[in-house]
Amino acid sequence: MTDQAVDVGGAAAGRRTGQFLGRQRELKELRADIERAGLDTLSGKKSPRARVLLIAGRPGSGRTALACELARQVAGDYPDGVLRAALTEPGGVRVPADRVARDLLDALKVPAPPGAGQDELTQLVRGVLADRRAIVLLDDAADAEQVGPLLPDTSPSLVVATAEGPLTGIPDVRPCTLGGLDVKSGVELLEGFTGAVRVTVDPRAAETLVEACGGQPAALVLVGGWLRARPKAAVADVAKQLRTMSDDGAELPIAARPLAQSFRLVYDSLTQPAARMLRLLSFAPAGIADAHTASALAGCSVSGAQAALDDFVACGLLRRDPDAPEQYRLPGALAPLLRALCESVDRPGEIQLARARMLERTVRLLQSCRAVTEPEGSPARKKLAGLPRALRFPSAAVADAWLSGRRPALLAAARLAVEDGELDTLARRLVAALVRALAAHRGAEAAAPDLYGLHQLVLDVAERRTLHREKAAALLNLGDLDAEAGRTTGALARYRAALDAGRAANDPYATGRAMESVGGAHQELGDWHRAADWYGRALSQRLARGERADQARLYGRLATVHTYAGRYGEALRGWRAAVAGYRRLGDLPSQARALSEAARVQEYAGRPEESLRTCREAVESARKAGDLRLEAALQLRLADTLDRLGDPAAARLHRASADRLLEDEPSRAGDLRNP
Repeated sequence: MTDQAVDVGGAAAGRRTGQFLGRQRELKELRADIERAGLDTLSGKKSPRARVLLIAGRPGSGRTALACELARQVAGDYPDGVLRAALTEPGGVRVPADRVARDLLDALKVPAPPGAGQDELTQLVRGVLADRRAIVLLDDAADAEQVGPLLPDTSPSLVVATAEGPLTGIPDVRPCTLGGLDVKSGVELLEGFTGAVRVTVDPRAAETLVEACGGQPAALVLVGGWLRARPKAAVADVAKQLRTMSDDGAELPIAARPLAQSFRLVYDSLTQPAARMLRLLSFAPAGIADAHTASALAGCSVSGAQAALDDFVACGLLRRDPDAPEQYRLPGALAPLLRALCESVDRPGEIQLARARMLERTVRLLQSCRAVTEPEGSPARKKLAGLPRALRFPSAAVADAWLSGRRPALLAAARLAVEDGELDTLARRLVAALVRALAAHRGAEAAAPDLYGLHQLVLDVAERRTLHREKAAALLNLGDLDAEAGRTTGALARYRAALDAGRAANDPYATGRAMESVGGAHQELGDWHRAADWYGRALSQRLARGERADQARLYGRLATVHTYAGRYGEALRGWRAAVAGYRRLGDLPSQARALSEAARVQEYAGRPEESLRTCREAVESARKAGDLRLEAALQLRLADTLDRLGDPAAARLHRASADRLLEDEPSRAGDLRNP
């Protein structure tokens, strides 16, 4: 079977069982262009940017495959590997530069700050690549504005971009423009599908077919697949049929007509259900589908969808994802043809229903993906057991692999669902399920960049639908991520907006949480007066509602701010109130920590004897709680206090006690001194 690399940018320039066909002249020119002296070099200056090569050609001309083959041939000169990013989605939508930069940073294993803007992310990419010798493939660029911000400064890396035309605005770039394959290479490509005998018996017909296809690899792949499915058909039959389809694609430029005609030849040979599934696959997020996606879109069984997808691959209509064999990619050259067919054949209501089925299936898979991480016997696992077998993951490891492989498609599905605006209920459910699954499998910190974008999507829906409660929740989540990334001023603005939304929703939880977060942002900014004011407002609300755990926590936060401000009397009153609150709750570990902080304030206030008594009380609370690590940490704090009081012998005794407690629980000294 021919391994035909049909790329998101079009069909390959002919790849038969790993053999690259044709384009030898272009490859030679591109390799020579790598070493060519640019204008800066000729003038004695160091090149301000990495070497940039451009491969220009229509979708389906094999420009992506040529770029990949070039990268394969010169990979030995670039030990830091090959990075690849698509700049245009199969439907023709430009990929924002910040998303491209995040994809590149992810491939480089460099964490991207959640919520960072385009300039910060592209600068980070350029900085990382500045000292690396890598190949960067930028596929299907719309213009120079997409490529320019990603070009590393004074880097030994090689950038290979593909586009339809020249990238005006990037200096010293000579495009390698692709036409059709030469006849010999085109015939070899066909032989990979038909076998040598069918070509040998009528070589002129094979050459005529290559010419009828304009030498376009994508068109040749399609007619080759059609011939392979009909072993008794002569090569001349295809050329004849293509001649009778002269009206197909008449509205397209002449160079694009062979692909449209070849596609129609294959499409017309499909059964009605298969043709419908293929049309609906044009709505697969980011042009990436699997058996579940196809099954939901077409309303058929998963096994039936899997068989159809494999048939589409054999026909050259899809290609398997080399990094995830269970996934399939829709060639970018075919995406507009399929979308146009779908809009002309299928009713809008049917399309919307198919998309709703796809989103609903995705939600259920994500729920299953998260549930499998829960303990046995939990409500989530019991609910998981009631799902159909096809929607269940046998283990957390399998679910994690699925989530990692499907992540680009899942994120694209969330974006598209929100942008559509007509399926907002499903969109909100999808985003919520994706947030929970990512947090469960990757952890909140590792998933933060993805979570930031998802919370922004929730905010978009909430603002569009005037959903105040959802808006408040999204703003609080975004504010937290901004705060963790050090963007405290931005976080403060988010929290204030969340407070307004919470009040509009009459949601006491959101308003209380927002007031406390506003106080936290002012505390981070060193504005103790405003921080104490907002903590006080949040505390008043908690007191009015009788929420005792929150009251105790807020007394502690208020006391911390007073300590920073040097108001030790108010700080002590706050910590005593916190201690009393935790005592009523029976929370001995928190009570011990609050007592320890009260002892610290007493020491700051110049009351060492009181500090010593309070610290001993804290140790006793930790002992009653059975928390050995906390007790050891407090023993060390007590030892420090005794040292300052001039009793080193007693201090040594308490340090020895801490060592005994931690014999089986090693920890870092830095952790112990900050209980």
